[in-house]
Order: sequence, then C-alpha cells, then structure tokens
Amino acid sequence: MRNYRLLLVLVLSLVIALNVVRASDESKVHIVYLGEKQHDDPEFVTESHHQMLSSLLGSKVDAHDSMVYSYRHGFSGFAAKLTESQAKKLADSPEVVHVMADSLYELATTRTWDYLGLSAANPNNLLNDTNMGDQVIIGFIDTGVWPESESFNDNGVGPLPSHWKGGCESGEKFISTNCNRKLIGAKYFINGFLAENEGFNTTKSRDYISARDFIGHGTHTASIAGGSFVPNISYKGLAGGNLRGGAPRARIAIYKACWYVDQLGIVACSSSDILKAMDEAMHDGVDVLSLSLGAQIPLYPETDLRDRIATGAFHAVAKGIIVVCAGGNSGPAAQTVLNTAPWILTVAATTLDRSFPTPITLGNRKVILGQALYTGQELGFTSLGYPENPGNTNETFSGVCESLNLNPNRTMAGKVVLCFTTNTLFTAVSRAASYVKAAGGLGVIIARNPGYNLTPCRDNFPCVAIDYELGTDVLLYIRSTRSPVVKIQPSRTLVGQPVGTKVATFSSRGPNSISPAILKPDIGAPGVSILSATSPDSNSSVGGFDILSGTSMAAPVVAGVVALLKALHPNWSPAAFRSAIVTTAWRTDPFGEQIFAEGSSRKVADPFDYGGGVVNAEKAAEPGLIYDMGTQDYILYLCSAGYNDSSITQLVGNVTVCSNPKPSVLDVNLPSITIPNLKDEVTLTRTVTNVGPVDSVYKVVLDPPLGIRVVVTPETLVFNSKTKSVSFTVGVSTTHKINTGFYFGNLIWTDSMHNVTIPVSVRTQILQNYYDEN
Repeated sequence: MRNYRLLLVLVLSLVIALNVVRASDESKVHIVYLGEKQHDDPEFVTESHHQMLSSLLGSKVDAHDSMVYSYRHGFSGFAAKLTESQAKKLADSPEVVHVMADSLYELATTRTWDYLGLSAANPNNLLNDTNMGDQVIIGFIDTGVWPESESFNDNGVGPLPSHWKGGCESGEKFISTNCNRKLIGAKYFINGFLAENEGFNTTKSRDYISARDFIGHGTHTASIAGGSFVPNISYKGLAGGNLRGGAPRARIAIYKACWYVDQLGIVACSSSDILKAMDEAMHDGVDVLSLSLGAQIPLYPETDLRDRIATGAFHAVAKGIIVVCAGGNSGPAAQTVLNTAPWILTVAATTLDRSFPTPITLGNRKVILGQALYTGQELGFTSLGYPENPGNTNETFSGVCESLNLNPNRTMAGKVVLCFTTNTLFTAVSRAASYVKAAGGLGVIIARNPGYNLTPCRDNFPCVAIDYELGTDVLLYIRSTRSPVVKIQPSRTLVGQPVGTKVATFSSRGPNSISPAILKPDIGAPGVSILSATSPDSNSSVGGFDILSGTSMAAPVVAGVVALLKALHPNWSPAAFRSAIVTTAWRTDPFGEQIFAEGSSRKVADPFDYGGGVVNAEKAAEPGLIYDMGTQDYILYLCSAGYNDSSITQLVGNVTVCSNPKPSVLDVNLPSITIPNLKDEVTLTRTVTNVGPVDSVYKVVLDPPLGIRVVVTPETLVFNSKTKSVSFTVGVSTTHKINTGFYFGNLIWTDSMHNVTIPVSVRTQILQNYYDEN
C-alpha cells in the first residue's frame, strides 16, 4: 500500500499524516474542476467531459479507461487518471478552472434528546410539531450503514418524499431491498480510492465493497441524527432507555466514501470520492448534509480547491442544502477548529448532564469517585501498587502510564496499578490497561487531566480515571501503608444535578485560523459518550450499539435538529437555520449554571469554545429575527477576505470581479461579531429579517466586552407588513492601552418574547502582529 497524506476524519482524537511520493510520469487521479454546469442535462455534461479527455488522450477508449468520475449535478468537472504532463495540458485549457491531484481523508444517544428538551413524551414540542422531521432527507458522507439495525426500521414512516431522486445501490452483502421507507438511499464511492491505491485488495479487505458499514462510524452518526425509535436499549447496563435519533421520521440517505484499510488499521476517504458523493447528494435531493470529516491544521484557504469539503459545500449551500460539519477533535488547543468556511455550520462537542461515577475504596475506607465505563463484577479488596524504585536496585521503574511495560512484572502482577499520564488521548488509558493485564495485574487507576474522553477498556478490564489531585491522594496512601489495598465497584449512571454541562476537552477551539473575523465553531452540541447504533463488526459493539465520543457525534445531533427546523420552515435558507440556532442557543446549562470548557485548566466557556452556545431546538424554531445570507453574500465575504478575483472565480465557477475598494470582512452578515485586531474605532453593519409576528418592535440590549465601547444605531427596530428587513450599525472602540487577549460580550435584540443574541468577541491590538512596509 502506498504512503499517502491523510486529512483527518474525526474518530475521537486520531490524527495521522502520510505523504504522497510518486514518480512524475506515473498516472494518478486528478480532479479537473470546470466550475458551474453549462447544461442541465447530466448526460450532456458527462459527454463533454469524455470529449475533453478524448482530445487529450487521443481516443475514446483511453478516455473511458482514464475517467474515474464525472461530476455533473452540483457543478461540472471530472476525476481522471493523468500523468503530470497531461494534467498540465488540461490546466492550460481555457475551459478548465483548476486541476488538482487527489488526496485522502481519514475518519476523524438515549439521554441526548431529553437533555435538549426534545422528549417524545411531550406532545407540545418541536419534535411533534414537525411530525418528527417526516419528509426531510438527511444525507451522510461516511463509512456506510448497517441496514438491518433496528435504528433504521420504517415502522410508522410514510411514503417517500416526492423530491427524492436517489436510490439504493447493490454491492457486497447489500441489495436494494436492504433499503426501506426510512433508509431511502445508499450508494458507495471507491473508484478514487482504488485508482490511488492499486494494491488495495477488494476481495481480502474486511470492509464491504458496498454501502454496508464495517467499522460502524457511519451507522452511529446516521442513527444519532435520524434513527427510528428502538425501545429498551442499554450499553452493558449503562446509558439505557428508549433510543432514537433527533428527527426519528426524517429519511436517511447514505453515501459511503470512507474505507477501512486493513494494513494500517485506519479509515481513509479519497477526496474525489467525497466530491462525487456530494455531487450525487445534490442530485438526489437531500435537504441536510452531515459530514464528520475535516482537514488538518494548517488549513487550506476557502478558495483553494484542495479543501474539497469547502468546495462541495459551497455548491450544496448554493442549492439550498444545509451542510453540517464536525469542528475537529484537536482541543483544547486554540485555533484548531476545522471546516471554517462561513457557509458551513460547524459544531463543537459538549457533555450531557450525565456521568458514570465509579467508586474506588481505599484500605483506609476513603471512597473516591472515579470515572469509567466498567460494567464487570466488583473487584474486592486487592493489593494496590505504584511502580517506583525503592532505592536499592538498578532496575527500571516507571509510574507513567505509557511506560508501565518497562516495569518488572512482579510490580504489577496480582495488583491494581496506579499510574499518571499527561497524554490527552484515550490510547494512554488503553495501553496502560493492556500493560497491566499482560503482567498479570487486575486493574488500573489512571490519574490524568479531568474531562478527557471515556471509553471502556478491552475485555471489560477495570480501568478507572481520576484527576491528578485524587491520584496524588491515592499515591500518598500507597506510600504511607505497608500493604495498600483497593476495591473497585462497577460504574453507575448519574443523570441531572449535580452533573453540569461542559465543552469537551477534545473539542477543537477557535479562533478561526484562516479568517479570524469569522467565528468558529458556530454551535455546541452533545458529543461525549453518545449511545447509538453501530455495525456488529465493530470491536466495541454490544448488541449492535456502542458508546462513542467526538465532534463526529455532535455534528449529527445538530443535523437532526436542522431536519426538524427544515420541516417547520421549508423555505428558509441555510444561513437562516444557522442564525436561528446560534441566536437562540443556551449559554447556561438546563439548570441555569454556567457552562465550563474543559482543558488544562477549566474555565467558563466562551464563543471560541462553542460558538453561540449549546443548541436549543425549541427556541430555534421561533427565533424572531434572523441574520440571513445567500450566495452573493458569500462571494462578498471572499472578496473582503482578500482572495483575488481568479481564486474566487475558481471556487464559484463563474467569472467574479471584486469591487474596489473591497468590502469589509466585519460586514459579513453573520450572527456574531468578531474583531481580532481592534486599534481605531470601527463601524460595521448587520441586517436582520423578521420571521416572527409581522408587527414587531425590537430594542437593543448591550453586554459589551470588558474595556470595549459598543454603540448601536438605531437602538430600536420596527417591522411591519412592508418592512421585513432592517439594517443597523455597530460602532466599536477600545479603552485598552495595551495589546489584550479576546474579551467577550453579547448584542441582544429583544421584543420581550424573543432575545436574539449574538456573541461579540474583540481583541485590542495597539501594536499589530505584522505591518506593511511603506
């Protein structure tokens, strides 16, 4: 298998980068982007692609053999196997906007909906007002689907939506009858991956060469957003209840573009396959598109066609499709958020009001509550140890979790072992457990930064996480006792108070590294320990269900909410849904407590952690006012961001000439205000559209960032049957005399029924980080 560079696809915190090395005369897949379609007949478009290739290669046969995909629905282009010299000839053609080499992407619950106020038992909520999302189609580009899962039963589901043009494609262990009125579409895309990886053996691969899901990630995300009702589901006795997706009567369309690579133990997705999946989804009639995929830092600019998700999403949004993407799992570091284009709805991950306390009882009868997903038998009082040199030997001892294998087996055999780690990944826990088990140990207690991800250890081996303070308490007990012992009891499920909502440690944070004036992420949603359907082939599957964490799980939560809103407001633009979700979000948890952001030190969450806040579906259904945008607004953004006319033309597919002077990026009509470099006073503009009562009057309420003056003109907005939209200006100045970090506040329009809130983030920069030489 060749080495290749992978852009991350968010399964927990996995990030792998591999580089492409090929000879210059070797054929490899290139994506030839031609911009907007010049004809509505897709067969005509494809024929024009074949003619272009035939002219280049000299024959129709060679053109047919070279062609991988024809993109003919959302935009015009094709993927073909070309040498570098052939690609250059095509790139020089006046009909061609851009030619780029293919690349690969790699893959990045029951309580959720009650927590978000969408209980099926309540007859008067958004869930029931929209008939649970019936007739709305959610598309997923992922690892496929396990169609037999009960989460995709079509009990009580009506006829197919009239706007559906897709279907189900047969393949390995998948036939068209695997689909039903719930799972209405299933296609797979592997040509790009195979063209780049000719050594991939489709007959020996454990993955299915069809839309069937092998690892379970796609099944999990699809059932989170739109899974049907499944009663009495639990995971080893934890997180149990009646399982369903956010929009349980929405229809699901699967586009498998991600494939398990046995030799590397990873999942990879060719960008040409992803683009083809997006192109097909646009043709098929999906209303919402959910992707748990993303690039690595440093990001490509939005006009750089190597960012295939931003490119495909631009065309999807232009056709009215809401594109929801995971924000990444590289938190808590700043400037790590992914999928930052302003036409994408980018999602951060938060916790639920649920935890899994696991009692640890020391020999001195002190009880410590750790966190685990341990469902085995109680481990009675057992010898407890911490590997450290007693001072009379030259042997190696280590209490670091990742180095437990360096210790003599006798230090761990028959014991529960305490270790410490600074590693943020769950692999530190799983390795520690495997080392202790291999040495004959009986369990492991891992002291680490609080808030990191929970996953059961293999074979239900007792592994419990505690923070450094509690870990130090345990270590002091070990050192003060000749024969320390410990008892570990099975984990329990605790829901509601006193468990608070937090932004997950792994969730990638802003500011936006490409365009700091564009707030990302947009919104937060539950993405920690989410129970949902999976493939029975998954190693951690229990009865076809699994608990997973990541922004991969948070994105489909929002996709499910958007599906409900789409059923209620079928004519809204994608930007309107984003605005409604951001301006109505929770900024406190359901108990009115502040939401904190987990990290190296816990802090109160701010817009760079979770955008507008935690998604509040009920409020988003009636936002009052929206900050709307269309394709032309996104083009104005691209001009304001400093991209040149030719690069914007490449993305848009039509000749674009920016005005001179260029518009201000601060005027982009987002439901947020982010000023990364404030020195002198600035004035920016926003426009709001009334989607509430026709005759409405809104007054402004300001909560300015510390040391920042904010003046809004006018202070009152009046709407009636003739006045649907009103613009206002915001003057912003600083009282700070030095460079500062970001300070945060809010701008609120209220009519006593609605509080339309947008976050305001301002950083004073008296001395800029860079300057232009005169």
